[in-house]
Amino acid sequence: MFKTLDDIGSGKRVLVRVDLNSPVEDGIVKDNRRFSRHARTIRELVDAGHRVVVMAHQGRPGRDSFVSLEQHADILAEHVGTPVEFVDDVYGSAAIDAIRSVDTSEVLLLENVRMTDDELPEKPPEEHAESEFVRALAPEFDCYVNDAYSAAHRSHASLVGFPLVLPSYAGRVMEAEYEANTSIASREFDGPVTMVLGGAKATDVIDVMTALDEAIDTYLLGGIVGELFLRAAGYDVGYDVGGTELYDHQWERNEERIRELLEERGDRIRLPSDLAGERDGERVEFPVEDVEKEQPFLDVGSLTVDRYGSVIEESAAVFVKGALGVFEDERFADGTVGVLETIATTDCFSVVGGGDTSRAIELYGLDEDYFSHVSIAGGAYVRALTGQSLPAIEVL
Repeated sequence: MFKTLDDIGSGKRVLVRVDLNSPVEDGIVKDNRRFSRHARTIRELVDAGHRVVVMAHQGRPGRDSFVSLEQHADILAEHVGTPVEFVDDVYGSAAIDAIRSVDTSEVLLLENVRMTDDELPEKPPEEHAESEFVRALAPEFDCYVNDAYSAAHRSHASLVGFPLVLPSYAGRVMEAEYEANTSIASREFDGPVTMVLGGAKATDVIDVMTALDEAIDTYLLGGIVGELFLRAAGYDVGYDVGGTELYDHQWERNEERIRELLEERGDRIRLPSDLAGERDGERVEFPVEDVEKEQPFLDVGSLTVDRYGSVIEESAAVFVKGALGVFEDERFADGTVGVLETIATTDCFSVVGGGDTSRAIELYGLDEDYFSHVSIAGGAYVRALTGQSLPAIEVL
């Protein structure tokens, strides 16, 4: 197991990697729960009298979201409750001078680490540790803290290079995410374990189902993957209509595996009994037995929500990966929000993962405290569920 903030001591020069990657609209960076989560780690380091320097990324080169972290410093400061200085440099002379000027309990945010050539290549930690980026910054610090669990599936320089050259620790987000997201394999539950699976990436869902096998008693499917499984079961859904490009290519890639899962675990897989679409601007629900797919379906129906709710209420643990519908449109949020509300009011261990699903909790005013853990990770959450390696955790 990795070391945590409890093992650092006090009065250190600490380099902290967080994940502040956020939506950007018209050049404006939007606040989100990542700031508040990581602020807890940073605040704890500040309160312990450390000199704190923060690294983070935003977007990727070539995308509209690839912007400076200058706005992030102001948002982060609001959550930490102390000023956060910003320097528009990562490891050059301006950055080094700013780092050396940080005093006890002060916080400095470096520029977007993906603006350096050394950051993005997927390389072994040993190679990243020898990069100019790591070699320039490491001597300025006593230790390194990685709190960026949601980026832990990446073998990038700021995530895997520093633990080889500095005493290294997991931040509170990293610690909590790791414990919750591996609990499906590491914990024993006194009762049935249920997994709600949806979203747009069928391959991810199928990988999760394949990897977990006997760890799950019941799978509740929705979203695009739910339609693909319904197609395999003989219903007239699960293919593209009206200009969509969501189903057919995923069907071609996964048809054999879907059919195998239905054959092998059909008694544990629950499929939607009704689906919702749009007619004259209103939500309309269709029983799957009677449906002919002439328009896109955007949610599971109310009968499905009731059936799934009954399963959840009898569960000792519930894990969620992916939304059951297009919840951003309030007309088609019933499936996702209805299931989340049932989980929230059920006495069970619950983990809600995936950026979209956790965003629904915030969007519809659900209280995070009613869930055991709400993950801010996407790709790392899927990797944890499927037992794949997370390079940034391995080096810790």
